[in-house]
Amino acid sequence: MKFTLSWLKDHLETDAPLSEIVERLTSIGLEVEHVDDKSSLKPFVIAKVLTAVQHPDADRLRVLTVDTGNGKPPVQVVCGAPNARAGLIGAFAAPGAYVPGIDVTLTVGKIRGVESHGMMCSERELQLSDEHNGIIDLPEDAPVGTSFAAYAHLDDPLIEINLTPNRPDATSVYGIARDLAASGLGTLKSDPIEAIAGKGETPVKVTIEAPELCLGFALRLVRGVKNGPSPKWLQQRLIAIGLRPISALVDITNYVTFDRGRPLHVFDARKVAGNLVVRHARDGEKVLALDGREYTLTPDMCVIADDNGVESIAGIMGGEHSGCDEHTSDVLIESALWDPITTARTGRTLSIITDARYRFERGVDPEFMVPGIELATKLVLDLCGGTPAQTEVVGYAGHTPKMVRFPLAEVKRLTGIEVPGATSLDILSRLGFKPEGSGDVVNVAVPSWRPDVDGKADLVEEVMRIHGVDNIVSQPLGAHDAVNGRILTTLQIRTRTAKRALGVRGMMEAVTWSFIPAKHAELFGGGQTALKLANPIAADMSDMRPSLLPGLIAAAQRNADRGIGDVALFEVSGTYEGDGADQQRRVAAGVRRGTAKLEGSGRNWAGNSGPVGVFDAKADAIAALEACGAPVDRLQIEPRGPAWYHPGRSGTIKLGPKTVLGTFGEFHPKTLEGLDASGPLCGFEVFVDAVPEPKAKPTKTKPKLELSAFQGVKRDFAFVVDKSVEAGTLVRAALAADKKLISGVSVFDIFEGASLGEGKKSIAIEVSIQPLERTLTDEDFEALARRVVENVGKQTGGVLRG
Repeated sequence: MKFTLSWLKDHLETDAPLSEIVERLTSIGLEVEHVDDKSSLKPFVIAKVLTAVQHPDADRLRVLTVDTGNGKPPVQVVCGAPNARAGLIGAFAAPGAYVPGIDVTLTVGKIRGVESHGMMCSERELQLSDEHNGIIDLPEDAPVGTSFAAYAHLDDPLIEINLTPNRPDATSVYGIARDLAASGLGTLKSDPIEAIAGKGETPVKVTIEAPELCLGFALRLVRGVKNGPSPKWLQQRLIAIGLRPISALVDITNYVTFDRGRPLHVFDARKVAGNLVVRHARDGEKVLALDGREYTLTPDMCVIADDNGVESIAGIMGGEHSGCDEHTSDVLIESALWDPITTARTGRTLSIITDARYRFERGVDPEFMVPGIELATKLVLDLCGGTPAQTEVVGYAGHTPKMVRFPLAEVKRLTGIEVPGATSLDILSRLGFKPEGSGDVVNVAVPSWRPDVDGKADLVEEVMRIHGVDNIVSQPLGAHDAVNGRILTTLQIRTRTAKRALGVRGMMEAVTWSFIPAKHAELFGGGQTALKLANPIAADMSDMRPSLLPGLIAAAQRNADRGIGDVALFEVSGTYEGDGADQQRRVAAGVRRGTAKLEGSGRNWAGNSGPVGVFDAKADAIAALEACGAPVDRLQIEPRGPAWYHPGRSGTIKLGPKTVLGTFGEFHPKTLEGLDASGPLCGFEVFVDAVPEPKAKPTKTKPKLELSAFQGVKRDFAFVVDKSVEAGTLVRAALAADKKLISGVSVFDIFEGASLGEGKKSIAIEVSIQPLERTLTDEDFEALARRVVENVGKQTGGVLRG
């Protein structure tokens, strides 16, 4: 929101300097982003042309001698303006001055062999307007040698504030002045807007067929207007805030929009066929808007139409057909109330951003609908002349103020500051609220321009921003006599530990979109149960992700497309299988591409690494589960994962027959094709929220870590088993042989060959033996080996390989 200091003082009686106003705005919640003190126009001075002669080598150039009023000899300037003449008084820029309209810093130069020591400027070169057919021509009494900016009132500082979406009342200069006055910085000039009597009824009638979209509509005809350029003061204000003056009628609507936060629209009455109807747009209906673009509408949008069709997209932009131009003599002024949600949705769907939409989607003051049209009528009569008809008001049922029960003690409870009750009520009254009743609890009527205020906490916020948050006294945190208990939840702790575990395995954390294309969601189990977004930000972000893997695979492929083919990425975040709370899961997922193995990727002294595979993904998944506290010694690995994995190179991790803790594997070629990805790719997903909670300890005494004083020993065994026997089954059988002595079992080789017999394979395991009570003898080791062989034979049918 931009405005000039003089514009603000139209509504605020104050002697406060600019610096104090800027500081106060920020302190009451209207954060100042930028202040332009117009110092860029200070180098321009009023100068007089003494002589003007033809350039010796150019037909369209003239050589001027210019008196800059500084008491020094006149300077020579080469000028190409057709109105350059002796006696002209204009704006002069000396060498070294920056000219904003052409983005040039002037220097002394030669133009066709003639030196030029400066420049006589046009309005466009000073960014005053688009006029550039001649240089600025000032009246004869303009004081030569003085500041042009001060003379033309262009030294008016420009203030820009950053508005939060909950402050529609501050989208107007008047609303900002009201807040400043309430803070004690001046007095609000609240001159009443008088109703203007009309002659006869407005012949164009309005019918509202969609009352849920239009909460009120005011229309007024003004006959016999002359729509020329708006006056200088109005043009300068619009230019200062970044708007381009168009014509008096259009400029008036823009001025009222910023001055009072009341968007308006003007129709050329002679271009309107019949009466106006506010209705839903018809599917496929089109309108050529004022920006010159044609828009295709849908039935959930609201339009203003006449007998010819759509004339305006309600609350957003008018149509080109009924727009006002220099030939307009009869004008219809419209002031309406549009549904904020519909306005926002329509603007987003059509990708139209206008000042009107900005205000309507936040909520405008309903009680200013009719005064707004009265103010616009007065400006039209003052600037364009004409005869007004009576105002036609349709559909407005009046405003019923919201009542909020306000315990005055809430200020102290929520802020920690003791603000006297009388002070709180006085602040609210100055802001336009109306407290009713007495005592410690009062009822407060919310003004019509504050749709954002709903409860007592909002009233506390209003009191505090005016009372001053800088009145909050800093206090040290109190000391605790005991160690704090656990603050983070189990899920938060697991999320952190999973990230650390995957990070130390050489993987880089990625943050991907929660929205993915529909075809990607279908590849990863979305299908008919996928969560579709009602209003996606892009066509390829239409579904909530059922898995983290599509985003990670796409990220890995983007790296590969840029020459980084060996990459390992992980993410710990949420997936969405439905709209219920129990269908949103916390998942740790990762992918490896190319040769991005744990031990390193690319070339090294030992030779090139092999491509990533299913066992790399399995190791990552187990590491993540172990970090989350899962009992990894009791996990079961079943062959085959979901359909997006390779059927022979994937697996599912379970804890018991029903609890699925994760999946891993190499990706199916069709999955990679659907994601437009390539290369060796494997990945995993671990369901962090499925890991069972740790059992509560019966005592607070921490278990002691038992360290053995005796040497550990490792022995290798190779068993010949049927091909159908899983390695995990054999490992569990070996572990069960002696749980006290055997500390671990791992597989280090699997061999299949004709020498073993048909349907057989060899599984070689390493058994870690850790004595705790004494050093084991050879007889102890032989007895333990027999138990391992017997146990494996009973549970798997395996025999020692000869």
